[in-house]
Formats: sequence, structure tokens, C-alpha cells
Amino acid sequence: MSTPTLSTQAIVGEPEVVEDAATAEQSAAWAQLKDAAIAIREMQVKDGSIPDAGHHAAARELVAAITAGIRALAPAFPHDAEYLAASVVDFERWSASDFGVPDFLDSLMAFQPQQHRVDGIRHLVVFPMYTQNGSSDRLVEALIVETIWPEFIAALEAGDYGNKLFVSLRLVDFTPGYDTNSAVLFPETVAMREIPSFTWGAIFQDREAARYRRVVRAAAEITNLELPERAAAMLDDQAQTERAFVMWDIIHDRTHMRGDLPFDPFMIKQRMPFFLYSLEEMRCDMTAFRESVKIERALTARQEAGEQLTADEQEMLDHAGLVQYAVIFDRIFRFAITGTRTRNYDAVGGQLLFAWLHQRGVLHWTDTALAFDWDNVPDAVVALGDAIDDLYWHSIDRPKVAHWLAAYELVRGTLTPHPASQWARGLSDEILAGAPKGYTDAVMDDEFPLSMFFETLDKKMKPVIESTVGIRGSDD
Repeated sequence: MSTPTLSTQAIVGEPEVVEDAATAEQSAAWAQLKDAAIAIREMQVKDGSIPDAGHHAAARELVAAITAGIRALAPAFPHDAEYLAASVVDFERWSASDFGVPDFLDSLMAFQPQQHRVDGIRHLVVFPMYTQNGSSDRLVEALIVETIWPEFIAALEAGDYGNKLFVSLRLVDFTPGYDTNSAVLFPETVAMREIPSFTWGAIFQDREAARYRRVVRAAAEITNLELPERAAAMLDDQAQTERAFVMWDIIHDRTHMRGDLPFDPFMIKQRMPFFLYSLEEMRCDMTAFRESVKIERALTARQEAGEQLTADEQEMLDHAGLVQYAVIFDRIFRFAITGTRTRNYDAVGGQLLFAWLHQRGVLHWTDTALAFDWDNVPDAVVALGDAIDDLYWHSIDRPKVAHWLAAYELVRGTLTPHPASQWARGLSDEILAGAPKGYTDAVMDDEFPLSMFFETLDKKMKPVIESTVGIRGSDD
């Protein structure tokens, strides 16, 4: 490995102090910090350490450039002052300890973006971390992000959809770990000495919205789908689509720990058949859909009765229908055909929704054109959520592996398993009487292959899906 270099000009003295977060990404301090972070990544190995002592002198210069950049940028982010000061200490300790496995617990605990959910407020974020759907290595990442928190979302959160852990963000600028499909910022991805109780989780709704707009526009053209007027308008309005995704995700996120759960099906990291994760994600999406239908119908009824809605309620009404389009089209057109076919639980969720709607006569693929019976779609989608909820309710009284078997029957009742599937043929008595590991090992990597519809759609959509890697809201 060659030694990465950074111009000595970049680390001579302190860069000019930045006072305005709105232009921080254009500053010399940010350029220095970002360049140094990118350079030091080349020296790091998977766990984030720099084991080659030959790199340590250069790495110390790079850390000095990073910390100088943080100090110069800190005045633009006064709400993050404690975190940024702790970040400098963590970087300097890492350097002084000869770049062992990094430990950024102290600065992570000081970073509390959920306490500053104000629309437009920005954060400077610098950690060694892995990025979901990005890099599995704990490399230094640096980001400038902006909060998306419109007033109607604040009203939703203050009412029936409380979620103190949820943070909605927009990507402004970032290092290579986010020049990927990653659209989340989760504290558990940071390199640290111990795992604390986490108090927040962030999603980049601008990336979600931009991907959605590009993918759905292309998929609608390929499938000859005539989009409803409001769904079509979303594709030309990034800000509105972002807000719809915030509404979707705030309800989705809180659902993971609510409902009749077979104890804790998702948050505890346990090995289990991947289709269980498909059902958990779909349960949360179907809940977001169901609640959006509920909001839309309730507010429409009040409006039709002559009641004047508040500005926040009107925004809720306007976006509730858009959430429904977003759930359907994102699941069907993007999730179903994104990523590999190796235990891709998000893809199975999209496949399941498509097949469920088709088999209930509200989705049609006729004469090479896709069409929906929109008047009956909401109740059909809610019925899928009800089926998953019923599975969960019964599973409270079932052994774990019996829950797994029942979940498989729910999925295979709609999706066709692989012809070679052991689960579809019936697991052997040896597996059934054995440890749960045997059940999981018997699941094929592609237990529920793509249908002919999705195989063809995948081939036609692949360039579009690939073009969304690293996308930002400003890119479309």
C-alpha cells in the first residue's frame, strides 16, 4: 500500500474560522477536513485501526488537519459545540495511542441531533464508522447534514406518532462511505469501546426521495403505467417528496417497537431466516400506509363536513395520500430489484406486496401495461398489514421455530418458492427436531426468486437503479 499524501499547505496553521453553517461546505476548512479524512481512510483496515507503523507519521498530520478543520468549523455549529470538542479529543487520543482500534464513544454520546429537530439546522458529523449499504469497514467519514423537520411533522410527532429517537436529514456533502446506497446514520455503526443505549437514529430523506423520483419515473415509462395526477406531480417536486418520506419513516420507525410482537423480532441481533426481516419491514411499512389512510380519511371527512383544517392538518392531508403512493411504488419498483439475490429481505418485501395486490385483483399487468384499481388499493394493502399483524399476535404463544414456519407459510401463500427449496418441500424430521440453526441453514439464499415480471423489469431498470448510487436531492 502506498502512503497517502496530503499537501503540507493544508495543515500549516489553522484554517479560517467559519461562522455560517449555510455555506460551510464551500469553506477551506471543510475542504481540508474532507480531504484529510479521505486520505486517512486509505491507511485504515477493516476495524478502523492503522496497523502499519510506517503510516503513523502521515496519519498524525492528517489527524491534525482533521481536528484543525473541526475547530475552524465549530463556530458555525454552536448547538454541536460539546460534540465537536469531544471529537477533537477522540481524534487526538487515537493518534496518541498509535492508531489502534478507534474509540469514539465519548464524542458519540455528546452528539444528540434528536435534541435539535429544527427545520434547516445543520450538523457537522465526523466519526470512524461503517455505512449500511455502503462500506462494511469502520473508516473515517465526514458529513455536513441538514435537518428536515417541517411544522406538520412536528405536529404529527407531538400527537399520535411520538418518536423521540427519529431524526430526518438531508445530505449536503460527504466522504466516500456515503457515495453509495447508504441512506441512514445510525450510532451503532461508530467505532467505540462499548455499546450504550442509543437515543437517536437518522435517515437521509433527500436521498430516499431522489432515488424514488428517478426510479419511479423510469419504471412508469417502462411498464406503461399511467400515474395518478398527484403521484405524477411528486416526481417533479423533490421537497414535497422528501416531506412524504419523512411522514412515512417517522411512523415506520416507531412501529418496530410497537404492536403485538413475538417479544422483540427485529431489534435484537439474532440469526434467523431472512424472510422474517422481510415481514418485519413490511409490517412497519404497512402500518405507515394504514395510518396514512386513517389520517387521510379522517381529515377528508372533517373537511367535507365543512370544518376548516389548520395549516398543519392540511399538510398532513396533502401528504397522507403521497405516503401511500410512495410505499407502493418504492417497494415495488425499487426495493424488489435493488441489491443482490442473497438473502435480500427488502426485495422479498417488494415482491410480496406486488404479488399480494395482483392476486387480489387491484393490480393488473395486461397488454404489457401496469394498472391499479386505486379505489380498492388501500384496503388491499391494509389487508396485508392485517395478515402480518395476525401472524405476530398468534406467535406470542408459539415456540420460535413454529413462528418461523408460520411466517414461511404466510409468504409462500403469495410468493412461489424456489423449486429446490427444502422449506417448500417440507423440512426433514432431523431439521425439525434439531436446533434453530438447522432451520436457518436450510433457507436458500434466493428462497423466493424473482417472478418473470420482475426478471424482465430488473434487466430494463438496472442502469437506472445503478445511477442512484450516491444520489442527493440536488442531483435530480
